[in-house]
Amino acid sequence: MYSKQENILLLLENRTKVLDKKIALGISSSFGWNELSFQGLGSLSRRLACFLIDKGVDKGDRISILSESIPEWGAGLFASVLSGAITIPIDIKLTETEMKTILEAGQPKILLVSKHFFEMGLKLKEQVPSIEEIIVLNGGGSVTNYPCLYNLPEENPNYKWRHRGLNTTAFIIYTSGTTGVPKGVETSFKNVVSQIRALENCFDLGIEDKFLSILPMNHLFELTVGFLNFLCKGSSIYYSKSLKPKDIFHVMQEKQITFMIVVPAFLKLLKSSILSEINQQSKFLQNWFEIKYLFAKFLPSHRLRRLLFRDIHKKFGGKFKGFLSGGAPLDIEVAKFFERVGLVIYEGYGLSETSPVVALNCKGATRLGSVGKPIPGVSVKLDPKTSELLVKGDNVMKGYYKRPDLTVEVIDKDGWLHTGDVAKIDKDGFIYITGRIKNMIVLDGGKKVFPEDLEALFMKNPNFAEVCVFGAKLKGGQKDGTEDVFVAVVPTEEYRNRFSDEKELEKDVKKEIKTMSQQISSYKRPKNVLVAKEPFPRTATSKIKRKEVKKILLG
Repeated sequence: MYSKQENILLLLENRTKVLDKKIALGISSSFGWNELSFQGLGSLSRRLACFLIDKGVDKGDRISILSESIPEWGAGLFASVLSGAITIPIDIKLTETEMKTILEAGQPKILLVSKHFFEMGLKLKEQVPSIEEIIVLNGGGSVTNYPCLYNLPEENPNYKWRHRGLNTTAFIIYTSGTTGVPKGVETSFKNVVSQIRALENCFDLGIEDKFLSILPMNHLFELTVGFLNFLCKGSSIYYSKSLKPKDIFHVMQEKQITFMIVVPAFLKLLKSSILSEINQQSKFLQNWFEIKYLFAKFLPSHRLRRLLFRDIHKKFGGKFKGFLSGGAPLDIEVAKFFERVGLVIYEGYGLSETSPVVALNCKGATRLGSVGKPIPGVSVKLDPKTSELLVKGDNVMKGYYKRPDLTVEVIDKDGWLHTGDVAKIDKDGFIYITGRIKNMIVLDGGKKVFPEDLEALFMKNPNFAEVCVFGAKLKGGQKDGTEDVFVAVVPTEEYRNRFSDEKELEKDVKKEIKTMSQQISSYKRPKNVLVAKEPFPRTATSKIKRKEVKKILLG
């Protein structure tokens, strides 16, 4: 059972009283650092909440946030909770049409925007009748004639905040913004509280730690774990305006960052950046790095490895402990690299429908290649026929907003959520995700191929920047209309520049794929190899949009 104190509405108030002047949220700007203390965050949140209530916001109304990650985003979220509203975060990378589709489904009364998305907010207000008011989170420029967080009246101490039960909806997270009716995941206060409680002792992190946030706030991985969880611990959270490694390193060094939540694509980029810098050094220093890297394999502790690679750790600010990785499978070679130089990576697994964390590697219990064990309070099992991973616990969503028909498709009558992921669980309880049921390719003879397995193999080739495997129907010949395995490759720039024309490049890529395919069963070997000229389209959490790749390359 949960106590009355375990409520995110009370979280801000309690943290404000205890931490007061300590920095809660910060971001770099052209004028230095824009930082909010816990006291300042609380004050802005209450001021905005009073304004929202004055504007007629009542319990159960929806408030949407369209903004990049800035300290004021947090004030918008807490104000929404205090006023009794349900928060709908919007993915800033969506098109105007996609945003409109989501807002029409969610029907928010208020739209909170940053000044960067102010013009977009005006366009959306014209198209979505439910939006009565636009409020700007950070002022300046052409937005001065609209209500702005910093220009609102002072909070009214007589206002009573709208406390709600743990089973009521806190957020609606839309997992898609395409045409048609998008799916909105209803996340309850109990879902969020269960995550904060379960993650409390998974890491050696606390009030002295400083967290760097780089993932979008509309994603539950960042919102629940990276924002609410770390604020609850009393940690300071900083944002970077750029994802370029040099800008990331600048923030890490200046603010002595200790921890980050990332997606695997970022770790791969970071590894490449570090190795690229080493390769630009003298031959002696390159060889010296190789010697240390080989020697580090035999060092038992991360502390000793940190000393051996202190130059790398200086780039991270000197206090950095490690990463929490999720959203996609982590390349084992990338994980091994960071482990070898003394940085811990805790790989986890989850989905929006589970608020989001299901399983996690944590201190004292890590296993490379695994997404860890179920977090406290979460039960898992495998479907005996399909090996699909099923999840049950207080982290499972209420359902899809106003779509009971879709809800019953994923949550069965016994409360088990069907993840759509194929998995195996070892004797120690560690979970391994092996594929996705929807991505599964069923061949003519009934054999099944999981694209993720092949992508993991082909991505070991240093000449391939990106790899996407999918199934498509063949045209013509004896196998006309049957499903077959296709692999699409984005070559690295260095690899591409070795060839005078595309035909020669394509011929060599096919040769590389054929050679590597000798490691797998013959029925899994892709005979259809495509070479892409542009990077693959990705989601906000860097997952390759498999269907779009297929459409672009095959039409």
